[in-house]
Amino acid sequence: MDVLEALQIVFRDVFDRPDLVIGAETDAADIEGWDSLMHINLIVAIEERFGIAFTTAEIGSFSCVGDVVALIQAKTRA
Repeated sequence: MDVLEALQIVFRDVFDRPDLVIGAETDAADIEGWDSLMHINLIVAIEERFGIAFTTAEIGSFSCVGDVVALIQAKTRA
């Protein structure tokens, strides 16, 4: 399973939407209910799923799902 596929599962779980489809260009404006609280829940769920931790600066740099995928890939290769 690639990173985007794994994130798809995390997003569906966090947003409680089994039909949710995300892509690299998906951002908060594309998903109803993606507010600051849901963003925190999403980050925590991603960190737990991949066994990584993001810095505050890294979290602030995310503008779309593709940014998250790239950082996960970088952190899991190390």
